[in-house]
Amino acid sequence: MEKTYISTQKYLITSPRKLRLVVEMVKKLAPVVAIEKMPFIAKRASEPLMKVIKSAVANARNLGVSDLDLIFKEIQIGEGPRLKRGRAASRGRWHPYAKRMSHIRVVLTTKSKSKTLNSKKTQNAETKNTKTKVTRKEKKS
Repeated sequence: MEKTYISTQKYLITSPRKLRLVVEMVKKLAPVVAIEKMPFIAKRASEPLMKVIKSAVANARNLGVSDLDLIFKEIQIGEGPRLKRGRAASRGRWHPYAKRMSHIRVVLTTKSKSKTLNSKKTQNAETKNTKTKVTRKEKKS
């Protein structure tokens, strides 16, 4: 069974569209590499996302998992409620606008599953090699 490590940030006053631009740059990286590269992304949305990723890595670390074994399972950017605001306009009118909020959810998992598959393949190859070696010795004698 695969173990997951989750961290969330709710009611962040940044539009989901702006956050998703940063997520597209980061989601294919390892979490440790993503944390290192986030300060150099020229977007204000990178700082809150970096904090959530750091929190998820810390959750995994508290349970005894190495930082290097972690990968992103998912990064969700959901839409939160909107703050309804407005600006005074000429002739006593009011122009409304909405400040959008976001919910960030980062789920990390370990990449041990792929390692077990590779180790099984190497074990199968080793057993095949040992069988052929035994048959060659039998043929010689």
